[in-house]
Amino acid sequence: MSCGQRLLLENAQQMVLVCSRGEPYLVGEAMRSLAVLENASLVVGRDGYIKAIGPAAAIRREFSGVSFEERIDCSGKCILPGLVDAHTHPVWAGDRVHEFAMKLAGATYMDIHQAGGGINFTVECTRNASEEELFSTFKYRLLCMMRAGSTLVECKSGYGLNLETELKMLRVIERARRELDISISSTYCGAHSVPKGKTPAEAADDIVHNHLPKLQELCQRGEIHVDNIDVFCEKGVFDLHSTRRILQKGKEIGLQMNFHGDELHPMKAAELGAELGAQAISHLEEVSDAGITAMATGKCSAVLLPTTAYMLRLKQPQARKMLDEGVIVALGSDFNPNAYCFSMPTVMHLACVNMRMSMPEALAAATINAAYALGRSNTHGSLEVGKCGDLIVINSPRWEHLIYQFGGYQELIECVVAKGKVLYRKDSRNLKGHGEER
Repeated sequence: MSCGQRLLLENAQQMVLVCSRGEPYLVGEAMRSLAVLENASLVVGRDGYIKAIGPAAAIRREFSGVSFEERIDCSGKCILPGLVDAHTHPVWAGDRVHEFAMKLAGATYMDIHQAGGGINFTVECTRNASEEELFSTFKYRLLCMMRAGSTLVECKSGYGLNLETELKMLRVIERARRELDISISSTYCGAHSVPKGKTPAEAADDIVHNHLPKLQELCQRGEIHVDNIDVFCEKGVFDLHSTRRILQKGKEIGLQMNFHGDELHPMKAAELGAELGAQAISHLEEVSDAGITAMATGKCSAVLLPTTAYMLRLKQPQARKMLDEGVIVALGSDFNPNAYCFSMPTVMHLACVNMRMSMPEALAAATINAAYALGRSNTHGSLEVGKCGDLIVINSPRWEHLIYQFGGYQELIECVVAKGKVLYRKDSRNLKGHGEER
């Protein structure tokens, strides 16, 4: 083998593959016994894909005459797959720190929402913001997520609620998808709330007859690329009938169904998602036993969001019951003005402490299963030959420190690599390909 390669990471104390046999997701015992190599090396080719993984001595022999654009000595350190954040709302203007104070004083999410705050406040600010302003803050947030180890992020619209602003948000997401090295799964979330002056049925009509046809036209012209459709299926927002209409129309135009369900009230959203063939449902704090069974049977991923239950003081999702029943459990940060968290290591820690997941289960949920929730587990979520060269290097001889050290990822993460490019290095704070840090 004489052609040059992009990157060699050598001599890692531990290399957490997560999967080693091309599994699209992990459930049950497989989540608790992840594939881990000791004293291992990894090669990423110039195309950004993994070319070889194995014992350090074997990789050294196989690539003895090969030139590398970059070599990184990982002695005493661990390599893990790039983390996957399966649920974020990162495009918006106007923070809601004042509402955090209200929540601490006892106001509920719906109290604030019904008083014109919450999503409605952010919608007003986002409608008034320029596209350039939204891109600047979005780019900064993505860089923060990347420095915390995320290399694939699901990004929603949903703070426009009218066609003009929803498309503005999707254009911002598309620009980031084209310009930045971090991978993005784009989600249309125009059914995030019911706009002022409309009933839920009228809002659903507008989405089905106006928003989605325009979205389809723009996607067909190649102006934007959208992967998923999302609806906030909730009491006082979109009921089961409206949710079904919107999701089915999205499915007709080729979008994966990936939606909010059973968060504040039991809505039978899990049963609906399993029936329709949804890729994933998020939140699920109020999911029924029948819904859990339906999701397990339908291979519909449960994207659990520990930050939301923590910040809103909701009851925790039944992670253990889901895991025990064979549901494909994934994790997301739910980054938004109401749950301001960039860090998937923090999310994994909360999942372990508050939802009683083990550390291997949490890592699988933040890698391969989160990638499955986005329909990307064929390219992301594990370290396997043929997959994207997305990975992180941590300065610890045991990988569990990434979860164990609550809030300590800034000191632990030495290097973040996406598509074989080093995007972040702790020693130099270098952000290659992303411009200057704000």
